[in-house]
Amino acid sequence: MATPTAEQINDALHGFDRLYGLELLEMSETEVHARVSVRDELKQPAGLVHGGVYASLAESMASIATGLAVLGDGMVAMGMSNSTSFLRPITEGAVRGHATRLHRGRTTWLWDVRFTDDEDRLCAVTRMTIAVRPMRG
Repeated sequence: MATPTAEQINDALHGFDRLYGLELLEMSETEVHARVSVRDELKQPAGLVHGGVYASLAESMASIATGLAVLGDGMVAMGMSNSTSFLRPITEGAVRGHATRLHRGRTTWLWDVRFTDDEDRLCAVTRMTIAVRPMRG
């Protein structure tokens, strides 16, 4: 089975990923680049991008990459732990995510996700653990 391109995955996105505006740019089983364009609906009352956007982006990037890598083995991937630390606010432009796989285990994968703004300044970091489980059904 051929691995779909980032563009093909973007076309197939639905639900929450489409709602907040996930856009995958590049993807492999070891690295993912994605972005979300900042809009008023994604900001908290103080005008900063809501922390949930970063957490959602990290979980989707890591889950999609892991899921595609294990699908051929009859497995699925889902978020297990998501810890995000915020360093600098983003108020306009785009939130840019770069996920790097740190560990590929039999039942868990571990990812490091770095978020930057349009000026390539580090704004947040996430440690994301993805559970790998047998597909039901």
